[in-house]
Amino acid sequence: MTDKLTFLGLGVMGFPMAGHLAQAGYAVTVYNRTAQKAEKWLKTYGSARCALAATPAQAVCEADLVFACVGADKDVEDICVGEAGAFAAMKPGAVFVDHTTASAQVARAMYDKAKALGLGFLDAPVSGGEAGAQAGQLTVMCGGDQADFDQARPVMENYAKMMRLLGPAGSGQTAKMVNQICIAGTLQGLSEALHFCQSAGLDVEAVVDVISKGAAQSWQMENRAASMAAGSFDFGFAVDWMRKDLAIVLEEARRMGVSLPSTALIDQFYADVQAMGGGRQDTSSLIRRLRH
Repeated sequence: MTDKLTFLGLGVMGFPMAGHLAQAGYAVTVYNRTAQKAEKWLKTYGSARCALAATPAQAVCEADLVFACVGADKDVEDICVGEAGAFAAMKPGAVFVDHTTASAQVARAMYDKAKALGLGFLDAPVSGGEAGAQAGQLTVMCGGDQADFDQARPVMENYAKMMRLLGPAGSGQTAKMVNQICIAGTLQGLSEALHFCQSAGLDVEAVVDVISKGAAQSWQMENRAASMAAGSFDFGFAVDWMRKDLAIVLEEARRMGVSLPSTALIDQFYADVQAMGGGRQDTSSLIRRLRH
């Protein structure tokens, strides 16, 4: 049984994800670039079986599975193969599971480096946001080898309601791009619909109650329509993060020669929200542009 785990990166997502592992009884060693955040995590979730480490290398040396959730490609490279990076210190046969939303290219590169060292690597970005992480109800999209996925899956079940291996290295990151394309388009459509509804003088709550029972229904409608109508956006997945993700999507689309006109336009709409001071607001704040 996998017992000793490491979690690298204790941000909005990683903090509760690592917490679920500690609460499940695993021996969890954590690392965070800002040490105070790691100390806060230990006070919140720590037990006699949990510990802090000063570097990724120190954190991973005894772990069977290493989980990470950091910011972007460079952060992934740094914790994997940078100075005091994880790969050089991991024991043979250990598996690195990267929950960062990053590019498919960096996922494939880290997979190759891991395999050359006798390690496993899964690119495993998540969907569900902060609320999903706190509730242990995330969705995980994975790329890599079946054996590595089978080893990691029972542990990921502590914070995920759905996980699936979708193909070779990079497939998880590519699937997350599909996810973000869908979310961006849905939120823009919902923003326009609610703005139209309010401008027409209709009762938004009543209209949403009716149409959410039909073909227009979506997770965003069920969970964000009321707050969007009320102009409340101080929660959830930030616009700044969505723009980072959409930059990855659009770069991959250019590389593939695929046209994503709506996604490119909505990315610019999010830039408008940033210019309005809404970079840390929830992605549903797209509706602000229409009311401005």
